Amino acid sequence: MSRAKEFVRYALSIGALELVPEGRKLKSGRISPYFFNSGLFNTGDSITELIKAYVSAGTFFVEAEVIFGPAYKGIPLATAMAMAMSIKYKTRVGYAFNRKEEKKHGDGGTIVGCPLAGKNVLIVDDVMTTGTSSGEAVGIIRANGGTPIGCVIAFDRQECGKDGRLSAVQEFERNYGIPVRAAATLADLIDVVNNDGGYVSREKAAILEKILAYRKQYGV
Repeated sequence: MSRAKEFVRYALSIGALELVPEGRKLKSGRISPYFFNSGLFNTGDSITELIKAYVSAGTFFVEAEVIFGPAYKGIPLATAMAMAMSIKYKTRVGYAFNRKEEKKHGDGGTIVGCPLAGKNVLIVDDVMTTGTSSGEAVGIIRANGGTPIGCVIAFDRQECGKDGRLSAVQEFERNYGIPVRAAATLADLIDVVNNDGGYVSREKAAILEKILAYRKQYGV
């Protein structure tokens, strides 16, 4: 079994990837039969599994000198990934994140952690539904003298973005000229549910029917 499908099975087992037959409203306003919540990777063992999936998603990550996590969910992701990459590649990898509001006292500014100026920076985020937070991260990194070299996300929903033709990931890559890699995708979820989701046949058929209908309506 691929690393991506192993990650999907694990995410399903802890409820971070949830199948919702009745539907769940997303930031985009769409009603989705599945939902990914990175906030449920909230223990040492679970975030270890998440970061292992991130690190295995792209080979060009070795070029990163700083991992940037958009506040707030990206903060623990960037911290843990910098640790994992430092161990994997035997090199020093920094981490940084932004404050939602500029600090007016003490060290000040909007960036916490490793300086971005002159550094190759990898963005880590959970899900790219609209690409807004990752796009803002690109602007922050460039404004602080860094070079964003890519973005890694936990789950690619593989559904159309704002223009209705490209996915949110594809729109992001087109708009910013930066590659995006995902630990797992909707295709991986469908394959896992279809083949070894652990559901009785009737439940499996009902869930798959809703997911496939959603993909037909919004997928790319």
